[in-house]
Amino acid sequence: MTTSQESPPSVASPPAWVRRPANLARAVTAELVERIVRGVHPSGTPLPAEPALCDAFSVSRTVIREAVKILQEKGLVQVRQGSGTIVTPPTMWDMLDELVLAATIAEDENLAILDDLVVTRRVLESDMANLAARLADQDTIDRLRALVDRMDELVDDHVTYAEHDRAFHDTIMQASGNRIARGVVRALESQVINTARYMGQPQRALCVASNLGHRRIYERIAAHDPGGAAEATFDHITDAWLVRRGGPGDPVRLER
Repeated sequence: MTTSQESPPSVASPPAWVRRPANLARAVTAELVERIVRGVHPSGTPLPAEPALCDAFSVSRTVIREAVKILQEKGLVQVRQGSGTIVTPPTMWDMLDELVLAATIAEDENLAILDDLVVTRRVLESDMANLAARLADQDTIDRLRALVDRMDELVDDHVTYAEHDRAFHDTIMQASGNRIARGVVRALESQVINTARYMGQPQRALCVASNLGHRRIYERIAAHDPGGAAEATFDHITDAWLVRRGGPGDPVRLER
């Protein structure tokens, strides 16, 4: 006589933090970064004590201590003897850190951090365009011309246009030979490349206007005109951002 097998009892889903990635310390760090940037834990105040954080995240003290160490490396907290772990002011945060920058952008209601990002990018790329105009060989100049010509054909395909846009700027940065400046720009842009508030609404007219700016930059580099290339880059980045931003922004930050 056969007996029917009963289905095993259903098991309740574990708490969310039990299902976090294997590296729990980094998962806890990411959540604490967001909370600090949002002001849940304001500057000058202590983080909750270790036992409270252990309970909140269902992790061990070892995990919390590692997370706090990572927060220290990012400049978000300081461990003070007798005072606990104190949240630092934003001026001390590592704004090139991926988690810190992403969380700050997410909370940037007035676009101030994006204004700062654009100004930083503009300074670095203008200088790299200056260098590229001095150093670019014929292969680089030919590649820039090919990218500009191709972008003229892609103004109705904003996704492919954007890929060529990034390739154009990266070609100039590589030609400059400044690996550090290129690395900073690429790190900054990696955080905003999929952010609608930075990228704006894709429109044919915007692509057309943008590529006019690219062509001016290419022409100045091809003419080996360092000052002209820097100025054309400065104007292009400024104008493109102001259009995407939808307003004049802070005139001190973005003045021409």
